[in-house]
Amino acid sequence: MTTTIAKDFHWEMAHRLPFHEGGCKNLHGHSYKLRVEIEGETDERGMVMDYYDLKSLIAPLVDALDHSFLCDRSDAVMASFFAENPLKVVYVDFPTTAENIALYFLREIKVKLAPYKSLQHLNVRVHETERTFAEVSERLVKNG
Repeated sequence: MTTTIAKDFHWEMAHRLPFHEGGCKNLHGHSYKLRVEIEGETDERGMVMDYYDLKSLIAPLVDALDHSFLCDRSDAVMASFFAENPLKVVYVDFPTTAENIALYFLREIKVKLAPYKSLQHLNVRVHETERTFAEVSERLVKNG
């Protein structure tokens, strides 16, 4: 039998979608929420994973984005601005949609969870607003 646990994280971040036909092409920000769910077998203590350990792995990823501008490297307008203005910016190689941010977190978290062999599934949900989110999930490969 498997068990699922989850932990939520919050951060503030700005971005823009230059390709967008509406308001999202403009610089704007969100109060993001990340929910990380992991599924696996419980250990002899009855835990899938200690929540403290989960937080220790994921908080640095969230902290790196908090109060930053998430900038797609292909956005020449914003890249030029940040080259001349020393503000907190994090460059990525993808359009900064909620879907892509969720996939970014999934990939980063999957690497950090690799040592935990009892885990079987990872689900990541990124809320861009209170009522909108993108969600991605993946089965984790057991090695041994």
